[in-house]
Amino acid sequence: MSVRTLPLVFINLGGEMLYILDQRLRSLNTSEDNSEKVMNDIVGTLFNRAFMDELLKPQHLYSHRTMKTVLTRIAHASIMRLNAASMDRLYELMVMAFKYQVLLCPRPKDMLLITYNHMDAIREFVQDTPVIVNQVDETHRKIIEVYSSFTEGEFQLLRQTLLIFFQDMHVRVSLFLKNKTQNPNGRFALTTSGPVPHGSDVPGLIRLFDCKGREVRRHGFPVAGSYSSSIRPGSFGLQGPRVIRLGLNMYTMSDTEETHTSNTPSVKVNMGLSPNLLAKEELNLLARLMGSMRAEDRVEDEAGTFRVHLFYTDEEEDEEEAPVLLSFTGMFVCLFVCLLCITICWTQDEHVTSELALIAGQFTEAEENSGNHSDNREDLLAMMDDL
Repeated sequence: MSVRTLPLVFINLGGEMLYILDQRLRSLNTSEDNSEKVMNDIVGTLFNRAFMDELLKPQHLYSHRTMKTVLTRIAHASIMRLNAASMDRLYELMVMAFKYQVLLCPRPKDMLLITYNHMDAIREFVQDTPVIVNQVDETHRKIIEVYSSFTEGEFQLLRQTLLIFFQDMHVRVSLFLKNKTQNPNGRFALTTSGPVPHGSDVPGLIRLFDCKGREVRRHGFPVAGSYSSSIRPGSFGLQGPRVIRLGLNMYTMSDTEETHTSNTPSVKVNMGLSPNLLAKEELNLLARLMGSMRAEDRVEDEAGTFRVHLFYTDEEEDEEEAPVLLSFTGMFVCLFVCLLCITICWTQDEHVTSELALIAGQFTEAEENSGNHSDNREDLLAMMDDL
């Protein structure tokens, strides 16, 4: 397990959160002032110096529950408020988008390019606020400083840690399903074609060398996909072309149709309900992360806030509340049915009791008649004895 995974997770998930919020705020016709303030507040909180210094410390990756709690706090650092259902779907979209990017990453080191794509887009969201742009640039320099000395093996370990973190997440996303990049069971459909990673050769050729390193023979073999030569390497600096498109805003490249998520029937996402051996460490991390956010970033006055339903309308909220009302109605119906059953059973019992009494009376009369007959027989025997 890599101990340098946490900063990349928060930056990439934070970037995906900003992509979704920007797209939804535009579709909801939110005023430009409110939208700009929401983006500035969230980015300023996410790239807070103390917060990032805490994330950059070597530490293990924690559960989805801790991630979601911190990201919820970051989202609510602005004047915007999300209900629990919207935050759940928002987190699922963020995680599935980043998981898809990690799976398609050409080589482990290119995860930095994905992160830099997110940071470049975040920088554009707050380009009119120089103070926040400087925060993003400062974090970018720290990321370059920390990860520039990583070996290929360390990047591979980092990618493996991320895949373990995502392995139980199989949430279906409407955008991925529409583009045929995700199967109905929630798993991604990875293509076997396209450019090979930088520094790699196109598969399909076997070369044999002698003991002196000279090529002596070549053999070709059929490949399942259609591969092409590798693309040029992207820029790992503060500026420059990143080349790969992973980590860009996929909502601007699609239509404005609302993106939904749904869990597969056979898969349940574990949000930390199972026992966690690192629960104490997670709580300590959460306390440090919350404490590192500046007090002035916290919105104490709720009068200027506005609530946003990201993924469904008020009518759908009423439909979600309908089962609660139906449950109360069902309770009264069940109570009425129980009372009716008791009444019917009592009536039936009374009828059965009367029938049993009638039958018992018939048995009594029969016994009395049999008794009279036995007396007569005794009299006849006595008369015969007297003869």
